[in-house]
Amino acid sequence: MTAGPLVVLVGPMGSGKSTVGALLAERLGAPYRDTDADIVAAEGREISDIFVEDGEEHFRALERAAVATAVADHEGVLALGGGAILDEGTRGLLAGLPVAYLSMDVEEAVRRVGLNTARPLLAVNPRRQWRELMDARRHLYTEVARVVVTTDDRTPEEVADAVLSALDLKKDA
Repeated sequence: MTAGPLVVLVGPMGSGKSTVGALLAERLGAPYRDTDADIVAAEGREISDIFVEDGEEHFRALERAAVATAVADHEGVLALGGGAILDEGTRGLLAGLPVAYLSMDVEEAVRRVGLNTARPLLAVNPRRQWRELMDARRHLYTEVARVVVTTDDRTPEEVADAVLSALDLKKDA
């Protein structure tokens, strides 16, 4: 049995989990893993295609399995998909782990992802849907997180530094 991930990143789409996760892995000299990428690799198709072809419920089952495997097997930096925390079992797996919630406001989301990209849960009226998603998820992100790091008006490097500091992790020189 492994010790588990050094850092787990959670947060909404566009919060920088993938970019910051790769930076953290580099700074910590550890491997990086993204459960969304695991799902895409295993299924051989994009997440948006899974949503359209098989529905959200099927995707969430794939996500639940991918997160459980990654939490059990991965000892580096782990980024979870934005909706992974919706599952109660997943939230239970994250208990006691060094989880950082990368938070941002809707204006930052608009700036980063434009809210017009191929995001399956933001297909119609993306700004309103993003706010509704965050209203439904914010408390869950906070529940699983040991630390909350705001990403608004910060570079990925600044966010990585803030995560390292907040979790009291040593970074490479």
